[in-house]
Amino acid sequence: MRILAIDQGTTSTRAVAVEESGAAQVLSARDHRQSYPHPGWVEHDPEELLRNVAECISAAGNDFAVVGIDNQGESCLAWNRQTGEAVSPVIVWQDERTEGDNDRLRATGAEALTLERAGLHLDPYFSASKLGWILRNAPEAARLAASGQLCLGTTDAFFRHRLTGRFETDVATASRTSLMNLATCAWDADLCALFGVPMECLPTITPTCGEFGAIAQGGLPLTASIVDQQAALRGQGCSRRGDAKITFGTGAFVLAVAGPEAPAAGGGPVPTIAWSKDGAPPVYALEGGVHAAAAAVNWARGLGLFSAWSEIDDFARPPAISRGIAFVPALAGLACPHWDRRCKGTWMGMGLDAEPTDMVQAVLEGIAFRTAEVVRSMDAFVPIGQRISIDGGMTRNPWFCQFVADCLGREVRISRQAELTAVGTAILAAEAVGLRIEPKAEFTLIEPGEQPEEWAATFQRAVSCARSFASP
Repeated sequence: MRILAIDQGTTSTRAVAVEESGAAQVLSARDHRQSYPHPGWVEHDPEELLRNVAECISAAGNDFAVVGIDNQGESCLAWNRQTGEAVSPVIVWQDERTEGDNDRLRATGAEALTLERAGLHLDPYFSASKLGWILRNAPEAARLAASGQLCLGTTDAFFRHRLTGRFETDVATASRTSLMNLATCAWDADLCALFGVPMECLPTITPTCGEFGAIAQGGLPLTASIVDQQAALRGQGCSRRGDAKITFGTGAFVLAVAGPEAPAAGGGPVPTIAWSKDGAPPVYALEGGVHAAAAAVNWARGLGLFSAWSEIDDFARPPAISRGIAFVPALAGLACPHWDRRCKGTWMGMGLDAEPTDMVQAVLEGIAFRTAEVVRSMDAFVPIGQRISIDGGMTRNPWFCQFVADCLGREVRISRQAELTAVGTAILAAEAVGLRIEPKAEFTLIEPGEQPEEWAATFQRAVSCARSFASP
C-alpha cells in the first residue's frame, strides 16, 4: 500500500510516495517563480503552480491507493467558474498590499468581529482582504462576479476545481481566510460583507479528509486536502493537547494541538483548525508565526554575507547577541504576538569591527529568539509540552538547532524523516479510506543549554526599537 502526497509549498511542488511504514521518497519536484511587481507584493503564476502539480502527479504514476494534497494556506486568487481560467495572479501569504485596508478596518473597530467569529487578527497574511482586493482591482473578476461566474478562493480550491471538477476547500484552509466562523465551520455572512467578498463566490467547505472525487489525469481518488503546516503537525505525530511543532521553512510556524474546543483569540497567537475527518468534529490548534525564517537566511546569502551553507553551521565567536549585535527578522513584518506589518528587518549594535559572519549569525539568532517569543505567547493559552518537534530545511544546521533549544528552554526533537509535511498529508489520505500509516519514531534529541536571561531581554529591546522606528 502506497499513498501519493503532493506537497505544494511557497517555493516548490513535490510528489512524495509514502509507504505504510512511513518511509517517504520524493518522486518529482518542480520549483516555481516568485514575482515581486511592487514593494511588499508577492505573487505566483496560478497556471504555473497548477502545471507543476499536474506534472508531479503524472511523473508519479498510478501505483497508489489514494492521493492527498497540502497547500500554502493563505495564498489566494480568482478564476472563471466555467472555464477554470485564472483571472488574477496568486497573491501569496507574504504579500502586504492590503495593509492599508486592514488598518482602515481596524480603525472602525472591525477587529472585534474578526477575532470573535474567525479568531484572527486583521492582517494581510490572511486571505480575506486579498480576495476583496482582487474583486476591486481585477476588472475581469468583477465582471464574472456580476454574471455569477466568479470563483474566489485559496490555491487548494483552484487545484481541486481544475483537477477533480469540484469547487471545494477544506476546513483547515478555510479557517485561515478570516471568512469562516470558527465555531460553525461555515462561511460567515458578516465577515464576507466586511471584506467585500460575495459568499456565493466561495467554495464549499469540506473536512480535511474524505472522498473528494478523482484526479482527472489517472483517476486516483483524492482523499485529503489540508494546509501544509497542519500536515506537518500530523506528520510529527502531534495528537495530544500541548503537543507542538515548529517548521523552519520560508517562515517559521509554530502549531500546537488544542483539542476539541477552540482556544481563546485576541492575545497574539491565533486559533485555527488542525484537521477534521468526515462526520467527526474538528480538532483545533493554536498557531503563531515568524514570516521570514529561511527567507531571511536566503536574503542574507543574496547580500553576499556568506556563500556556502557550511559556513554558518558553526561560529568561532560567541553569540552575536552576547556582543550586543541583534537582528530583528521582520522582513515581512512582525507577526505573532505583535501583528505589526510596519516593522521591518533591522540590525542593531553594529560597530566598525562587525563582519559579515556577525551579521548572518545575528540573523539566525533573531529567528530563534522570535520563535521562542511566539512559543511563550502560546503557552499562556495552551500549555506547551517540554519537548517540541522541529522540522524544515533550517534544521540541517546543528548550531541553529542548539540555539533554538537554548532559547526555548525545552528539549528539541528533530525527526530523521525529511518529508514530514508529505507524511502528514499521506496519513490523513490513508485514514479516509480505512488504511493506516505508522511512521517509525526516529529522532535526534537536543537538550537545552543555559542561556543568560539578559540575551532575551536585549533582543526584546531590539524589537521595541524596530517597532518604534517604524511607527508613523
